[in-house]
Amino acid sequence: MKLSIEEFRNWEHKSITLLGMSGVGKTRLAHMLRRSDWFHFSGDYRIGTRYLDEPILDNIKSQAMQVEFLRNLLRNDSIQIINNITVDNLQPVSSFLGKLGNPELGGLSLTEFKRRQQLHLDAEIAAMRDVPDFIIKAKEIYGYQHFINDAGGSVCELEDEETIKILDEHSLILYIKASAKEEEELIRRAESDPKPLYYREAFLDEELKIYMEKYQLPYVAMIDPDQFVRWMFPRLFNSRIPRYDAIAREYGYTITTQELSMVSTESDFLELIENAIRREQ
Repeated sequence: MKLSIEEFRNWEHKSITLLGMSGVGKTRLAHMLRRSDWFHFSGDYRIGTRYLDEPILDNIKSQAMQVEFLRNLLRNDSIQIINNITVDNLQPVSSFLGKLGNPELGGLSLTEFKRRQQLHLDAEIAAMRDVPDFIIKAKEIYGYQHFINDAGGSVCELEDEETIKILDEHSLILYIKASAKEEEELIRRAESDPKPLYYREAFLDEELKIYMEKYQLPYVAMIDPDQFVRWMFPRLFNSRIPRYDAIAREYGYTITTQELSMVSTESDFLELIENAIRREQ
């Protein structure tokens, strides 16, 4: 939502949606605000615990069934496997997404990879559409004054305008834009520790074709999963920037990672938002 500075100051129960690539500081900020009467809604946590809980467990069980000792225990109900997803530990969600490529290196077939990508897309849309209900729950059940939506890095990829409009109607959208220096650091981190990512299907198909031709690979099963993620990340990063910019321009405001790095208190954060509003006005 677009507000004047006065409207923002007088907003009794503030609700903010944070957008930006993973690693720009959304969760760090949400943790800080939680100490100042803000309810922390993590989109990725909601995805993992509500919408992908069963597929994630099925994936873990399928891996366990490949170990004879664990297979026998599972089949006679001697052990139980449960998720231990927390706001600070979203590894089960990431491991479910998986990486494309050579199965001997832990890669997935293109069909299975796309199936999981679609499940994640549906789950992320559903999680973001839960935000209005959780704004009410945060206040009426848990007694929090304000609400922060720590949205996943792929929200700009949803291509679902209705979901963005819901977020706009119920929260102030704040895009955290990486500085040039921070962009380099995010890419460096992704290259040193390649993690599973969500890709729009059209983007994946286009880039996969380029990759296969570049490395002269006739089959997806010949792809090194980690190498592919390293190759894809800068392209994904650059493809998301204009999408974030477009959402912020139409529905919200933009701050930079450099500005956010100076925030250490709730007052700092509120002042930063006011400055972002002032810049646009």
